[in-house]
Amino acid sequence: MIYSLSGKLILKEPNSIVVECGGVGFRCAASVFTVQQLPQIGEQVQVFTHLAVREDAMELFAFGDQEELVCFKRLISVSGVGPKVALAILSDIPPAKFNLYVVSGDVKAITKAQGVGPKLAQRIVLELKDKVDLNESSAIDLPSGIAAPGGTAQGEAISALVSLGYTQAEAATAVARLDPTLSVEDLIRGALKQMM
Repeated sequence: MIYSLSGKLILKEPNSIVVECGGVGFRCAASVFTVQQLPQIGEQVQVFTHLAVREDAMELFAFGDQEELVCFKRLISVSGVGPKVALAILSDIPPAKFNLYVVSGDVKAITKAQGVGPKLAQRIVLELKDKVDLNESSAIDLPSGIAAPGGTAQGEAISALVSLGYTQAEAATAVARLDPTLSVEDLIRGALKQMM
């Protein structure tokens, strides 16, 4: 409904901001990362938003970039994860790292977020594993410095393994253990041997 807000930042608190647009101040809940990356009070800002409508309330959530907004929307699609829990997760884990944790099935890392227990973390990984694409993350660190698929021999090997049915995390981890100077074919063969 409200896609973004552009205006003057008039309030900045640890978990919320107020952006004045056309004389109206919009209070938005925001992650710690969004609040930290915004300029000083009185300066112009643009934030991407999500309007959560419940029976008893309407709440606006603000994000510094579209990647964080997409991650938030995925999180609230998981049963048992409401907007406040999703915001708490994104306050503790940046979107790029969160995507890597989901793809690699790192439940323990997700439980470090405030209010997330092992069962909820497992549900998040289970429901989002197929929806997350590491290529969309702006600053992702795959194991041993492997680039996201595409362009390099390692990237092509990972793409080939994914097309064979392995997850991106499994493929990246297996390829990371091999000599990076190998050809695409040798990387694929070596990774398949490891995974069998």
